[in-house]
Amino acid sequence: MSRPRMTRLLAATALAALSLTASIAEAAGVLTIGRREDSTTFDPIASAQNVDNWVYSNVFDVLVRVDKTGTKLEPGLAESWTVSDDKLTYTFKLRDAKFSDGSPVTAEDAAFSLLRIRDDPTSLWSSSYSIVDTATASDPRTLVVKLKEPSVPFLASLALPNVSVLPKAVVEAKGEEFASAPIGSGAFSVKEWVRGDRVILEKNPNYWEADKVSLDGVEWISVPDDNTRMLNVQAGQLDAAIFVPFSRVEQLKQDPQLKVSLDTSTREDALLINHEKGKLGEIAVRQALDMAIDKQAIVDAVTFGIGEVANSYIPKGALYYYADNLRRPYDPERAKAMLAEAGASDLALDYNVKAGDEVDEQIAVLMQQQLSKAGVTVNINKVDAASQWDMFINGDFDVAVGYWTNDVLDPDQKTTFVLGHDTNMNYMTRYRNDMVKDLVAKARTEADPAKREAMYVELQKIAKDEVNWIDLYYSPYINVTRANIDGFYQNPLGRFWLEDVRKN
Repeated sequence: MSRPRMTRLLAATALAALSLTASIAEAAGVLTIGRREDSTTFDPIASAQNVDNWVYSNVFDVLVRVDKTGTKLEPGLAESWTVSDDKLTYTFKLRDAKFSDGSPVTAEDAAFSLLRIRDDPTSLWSSSYSIVDTATASDPRTLVVKLKEPSVPFLASLALPNVSVLPKAVVEAKGEEFASAPIGSGAFSVKEWVRGDRVILEKNPNYWEADKVSLDGVEWISVPDDNTRMLNVQAGQLDAAIFVPFSRVEQLKQDPQLKVSLDTSTREDALLINHEKGKLGEIAVRQALDMAIDKQAIVDAVTFGIGEVANSYIPKGALYYYADNLRRPYDPERAKAMLAEAGASDLALDYNVKAGDEVDEQIAVLMQQQLSKAGVTVNINKVDAASQWDMFINGDFDVAVGYWTNDVLDPDQKTTFVLGHDTNMNYMTRYRNDMVKDLVAKARTEADPAKREAMYVELQKIAKDEVNWIDLYYSPYINVTRANIDGFYQNPLGRFWLEDVRKN
């Protein structure tokens, strides 16, 4: 999933850095992880960002999980399920599990959570679950879900962290307060959230697989500046750090006190385009911009060859990825002529860049140089995380780099999010094509795999032709840990398997 939200306050980060050593010394069984940004909410339906979902996966639990390899579904809170012959009714048998407060996980909780993500006005995922007709508890351990029509991706969609099973009574009692002080049934529970600084998790003794969990707790610590975050893990002030800059990989690999991992991912970085900003609403203008950007040069200079040029919104290796999708040649002169033909020869763009993100800043400078050859003026605006995300939502940007990682195995989720006219304004691009919207809906219900694949190939072709955004590159997850940390792993969908981590 999707989805950047960068820094909080640098002052808070400085304080965090000063307190790291003492925190680690006091809790040898606590894993400290440095990340760029702080969490935004602990209400799963109210976020569509990795900064939240990657924590949700170990705080909450879902009915159906994606396995550690990121390639197949496996039981979660639902230990088994059956599907009716007409593919409309799903019956789930829940295992004997408890929330962190000791209360039982019931089918009523599961039904409540599924209907809440569908109906609540604050839900960012309502479109993805509108297929659900009813969800009821036939007994405390049996959930019955009826769909409005058959949906091939429905089962896979239940693995999304945002549809985690929440305790109905607690959510209703706490209201908005739940987003700050949640109760879940995952491997860890939220002990404290120090906004702008860190999320402190502790082992959940009521977790149904608690015997697998070695750590006493986890601290997700916000260290917005990439260089500072790497220095902290090198100095032993952090056990691990994520979002390792491409430029630091080889250097960190040479340090015998560290382990660097490049895990297979579903990540794609793309240049988001606000289609509601003047000439950017015209296909020819967006096609010209695509042609004016040298993606291979960006991959070479910014990712040090670790990344790979992207040619589709569906990541390479994912289900129905179309390898032969169009790759526009880099041709600034042709792009310049196309812009002139479109009456946009004096095009100027406001480009929002996440401050402190080394890669984002490098890409911005390269694009500024490349687009200038096509006569486009690029004004780079460095903004912090809260500002950038709010600007995305409010439409206060022309272009900005965003990234997405798949959260589920089926392509419907990302396709709905970026092309299906859902509640996220097609990942903030405001792209609209009613024919595409209808095709997204049809692909969701097509049971024949060959016909369904053809639909997703067509969607990839249209998205590239109309330039919903500009595909930049695919890349692995790059993380670093101290040498005494074993089992720190991120699967292709982004989930961290912290229940398997050992701190020696």
